[in-house]
Amino acid sequence: MSVPVEELDAAPLSRSRLLSFGVGSVGTGVFSALPGLLLLYYLTDVLGVVAWFAGLVLVLPKFWDVIISPVIGTASDREAVRTGGRSRLMLTGALLLPVLFAAMFSAPTSTPIASALWVLLAFVLATTAFSFFQVPYIALPTEISPRQDQRARAMSWRVICLTLGILAAGGLAPAVVELGGGGRAGHTLMGVTIGAVLLLAMGAATLGNRWIPSRPGPNPLGVIAAFRAAAGNKAFFLLSATFSVQSLGIAVMLAGAPYIASYRLDDYGLTSVMFVCLVGPSLVAVPAWATAARRFGITRCFLIATVGMTITAAVFFPIVNSESVPAILGVAGLVGIFYTALQLLPLSLMPETVRDDVQRSGQAQPATFTGLWSSAETTAMALGPGAFSLVLTLSAFQSSDVQTTVAQPAGALLGMSAGFTLLPAALFLGSLPLLLAFRRVLYRQAAAQRPPRESEHA
Repeated sequence: MSVPVEELDAAPLSRSRLLSFGVGSVGTGVFSALPGLLLLYYLTDVLGVVAWFAGLVLVLPKFWDVIISPVIGTASDREAVRTGGRSRLMLTGALLLPVLFAAMFSAPTSTPIASALWVLLAFVLATTAFSFFQVPYIALPTEISPRQDQRARAMSWRVICLTLGILAAGGLAPAVVELGGGGRAGHTLMGVTIGAVLLLAMGAATLGNRWIPSRPGPNPLGVIAAFRAAAGNKAFFLLSATFSVQSLGIAVMLAGAPYIASYRLDDYGLTSVMFVCLVGPSLVAVPAWATAARRFGITRCFLIATVGMTITAAVFFPIVNSESVPAILGVAGLVGIFYTALQLLPLSLMPETVRDDVQRSGQAQPATFTGLWSSAETTAMALGPGAFSLVLTLSAFQSSDVQTTVAQPAGALLGMSAGFTLLPAALFLGSLPLLLAFRRVLYRQAAAQRPPRESEHA
């Protein structure tokens, strides 16, 4: 099979360009992880909002995101047709999100219901601002290079920076809360501090990626026409569904971490340590999984990682119930190794399914696809805390404000352990049929497009 001339002529991406692209994921990692990690706990244990209503506050903004992200995607493609770039929408999100994020953790009233409504409004607006940046940003890997190996390098850099962002969220944010004295004051300080991190990371990515030529088209499509053109990309939608179900499982675990630290380990400060154990291995595991994917195939490694994550999450249940700090942190590190693969591998496959779609539809519209991807991902990340709050409600968890200490019943302790481990395990298991269906579609496409004896791309 001949290599396209544009691939032969394309130079490798420099480290400075890879870094300028990847640094945006520090910001996306922070915002994707922090609401799921701390916002539910902030509502129930600082503002005194009942668990079921707190869950609604986290879930409702994502119903709006389901609508707005795909619309932003088509708007980004139309902008790119007109201007040859995507920086305007990205800059809008980079400037608005830091302020709105700080507002989420700065409820000015002591009334729980009023505080919850403040957080809800701020979260809706912050989610919209995030989509302005996120949707065009994750369309860039399809355009950053005509060479597949360079697109894969870019995704590895992105996942490493995403990991750094998530570590900043989980490791830095709870520590800043404690530094600020906990409670409302500590969360307000955290919101402002993390807002500054968002501004630096997302602003740098916006300015540093203006060189990437965006060439969607040939025609600027409206929302309905764009969705109609995208609808036949079965591989993309199966991959997106797999990633979303797995993201939901991860989100449930993130939402449960502060509760496990506070009520199982009797130390809220261990939230940061648990989070580092869950996410920290990514810094080492990214190159290992990337090497394995090149040797054995991306989809095969993705399948192995999904099975491993399912088993590890289930085994985590008795470990959490043992309340042994070393054992819990050790298994959390193992979870982190598989978590890395569940981030890197589908994100490496997504740009390829989008680029391959041009041959089918005759229309290049990467941001339309990434708008759909972002909508599904962020919805899953929000549904995670909602699902965990439902577990808390069903197990008779007792909410309280920061000045009141509540002894949780045994059923609530067991429920939070199961919600942290067994529920995610069930979700990872449920993603396997979708992943297998995605692999079958890739194999059929490879058989139709390539000589029978040539190795499969996936």
